[in-house]
Amino acid sequence: MSDIRAVIAGCGSYLPERVVTNAELAELVDTSDEWIVSRSGIRQRHFAAEGQYTSDLAIEAGRRAIEKAGITGDDIDFLIVATTSPDETMPSTAVKVQAALGMTGGAAFDIQAACSGFVYGLSIANGFIQSGQAKNILLIGAETLTRIVDFNDRATCVLFGDGAGAVVVQAQENVGDRGIIATELRSDGRQHDLLFTDGGASMTGKTGTIQMKGKEVFRAAVGNLSGVIADVLAKTNLTQDDITLLVPHQANKRIIDGVGKKLGLTEDRVMITLEEHGNTSAASVPLALDKAIQQGRVKKGDILVLEAMGAGLTWGACILRW
Repeated sequence: MSDIRAVIAGCGSYLPERVVTNAELAELVDTSDEWIVSRSGIRQRHFAAEGQYTSDLAIEAGRRAIEKAGITGDDIDFLIVATTSPDETMPSTAVKVQAALGMTGGAAFDIQAACSGFVYGLSIANGFIQSGQAKNILLIGAETLTRIVDFNDRATCVLFGDGAGAVVVQAQENVGDRGIIATELRSDGRQHDLLFTDGGASMTGKTGTIQMKGKEVFRAAVGNLSGVIADVLAKTNLTQDDITLLVPHQANKRIIDGVGKKLGLTEDRVMITLEEHGNTSAASVPLALDKAIQQGRVKKGDILVLEAMGAGLTWGACILRW
């Protein structure tokens, strides 16, 4: 019997054209470039254009990932969109992406785990492949978070941006230990009030805006993320010394630095892109992964750890060999 592995066969990303600098936001709220950079590491973010939706960003990123993988839309068995800012309450954003990419079979659906959505999606995709239900899965993290930001709240409006990233997770045989090695997922609903929107279809009939207790989220993030990485490594015969590159959720540079320090990783072993696009929630990990690939920082045989934490609270980690 052949050993089937879930391997990332292609990666793609997309950022909207409009770039919004810290200086531009300082014209809207009482803030400054120095204040934003010192507290988050963010220098700019991208805003989707009027009439440009989460599905549009997802379609472009998905198309690029499919092209890199050398397949077509008809080769996809499952299409998963991780998003906390869908086009509509129903149907899923994924079905709109499915139609646009020429996927005529299989199934398409959204998942909602906030900023952890892409990491959750990797675990789901791995399960489908390991069970023999799929050969090619298109996983997309896509967000238009600027549509649910309160631009009167300087503590949150400076953090978030729009974007999309995608990977094709493919079933491959006889490739040794390449591909997804292990995943670990966590959530704690008792921490709901640390990060949420003050609205929703059932509660208010409106989407609401992002509400966050920043200090509490920061404290939870460093401990939860370093802990879940230790847990996922414990499932393998690997240690933190084996990590070639950490690809973290791009929420706050101080959080990323804190996790890297706990793992004993030098700066060259941590991928940071948030200064270019801010916190793009479920899109941030694949955006960072695609940038790392473009920069030649990911090579065959490398050990990558992908991690994220978001509202819920949810968090998780995935370890894979490239």
